[in-house]
Amino acid sequence: MIDIPPLWLALCLFLAWLQATFLPVWQGGLTAPFGFALIITGLLAMLAAVWEMYRHKTSFIPRRTPKNIVTTGVFMLSRNPIYLGDSLVLAGAALYWGALPSLLLVPVFMWFISWRYIEGEEAGLKAAFPKEFAAYKKETRRWL
Repeated sequence: MIDIPPLWLALCLFLAWLQATFLPVWQGGLTAPFGFALIITGLLAMLAAVWEMYRHKTSFIPRRTPKNIVTTGVFMLSRNPIYLGDSLVLAGAALYWGALPSLLLVPVFMWFISWRYIEGEEAGLKAAFPKEFAAYKKETRRWL
């Protein structure tokens, strides 16, 4: 089984799209610009995080052993800017499609990602870089 975060994001996006298409509850269209802005913000956060990880010669693939701890750039705002970006994309898509009930998927997605990926990744960082990660964790929140 393929178990990567983009797959779970895609599943949640599909569910939001299904809800918007087959069980529409909001047809106002006023949320679309905000949704588009969140999608763009999320994508930019993900790109900035991948770039920062590339600069520090460490992998952005989940569950890989980290070669370095990254605390600069977008990682100064969030310990998990890629997952934050995923969440922003999901929230933005729900708003863009007018799928307001699907906004409930966002906290569920965030909880699932924390449980399934983040906790293990942070344990790996703590094991590999105990002092650096402790300081980073104290200064930087997991999401925002």
